[in-house]
Amino acid sequence: MTALALPTRRDEDFRYADLEALAPLWPVLVETIEVAAGGSGALTIVASADAPVRSLSITLGAGAAFDLRILNAGLAYGRIALSVRLDDGADFTLGAAQLGSASETLEIVTTVTHGAPNATSRQTVRSVLAGHATGTYLGKVAVARGADGTDAAQSVRAMLLDRTATANAKPELEIFADDVKCAHGCAVGELDAQALFYMASRGVPPAQAKRLMLQAFIAEAFVGAADEDALTAAALERLETLV
Repeated sequence: MTALALPTRRDEDFRYADLEALAPLWPVLVETIEVAAGGSGALTIVASADAPVRSLSITLGAGAAFDLRILNAGLAYGRIALSVRLDDGADFTLGAAQLGSASETLEIVTTVTHGAPNATSRQTVRSVLAGHATGTYLGKVAVARGADGTDAAQSVRAMLLDRTATANAKPELEIFADDVKCAHGCAVGELDAQALFYMASRGVPPAQAKRLMLQAFIAEAFVGAADEDALTAAALERLETLV
């Protein structure tokens, strides 16, 4: 067998990757998840040094549902790639938060394919980046011919705590059906200075004000998760090192 070649920056999915860090981990084993028609499933991924790079292939049968939550933080290099395919009436939810500092590189790359009618997908990604960290989200929603009734949305937002941090975002729609509802939104910014001033005027210390605002920002990715409280607590612990 021929070894799978390490990607280059010419590969769109690896344009912003830390190829040096990826090299000793390559090739990455693809983890397969299949949910049968009418079934449901859920998975929470918290970035770990034991598996800093992961690749998942998720297939949902007709009427199936899957809820995936990700906390990508605390690694020099962390990458999670998803390939999701939805059958008739399937439903997919992704909620992810990336928290980076120093010179960390964090990536979430997704391809969600609506291969049949009436499927829904929701992707919410929030990144908080400090120091010289880089946070990337590359997300493609592909709607196949005949997949009428598709309802897909991507919400991507990044907060830069330092001007030296970098956020890369590319939400993408590829639509070959007519009767669909697809939307994406993307924003990169800083903490609202007026809101911070207002909280300071009410006696809230600056560091605490920042943490409260960032907590609310990140919480959007975990709303409705079965382990929402645990994920939020883990994210807050990481935020303590950023602010």
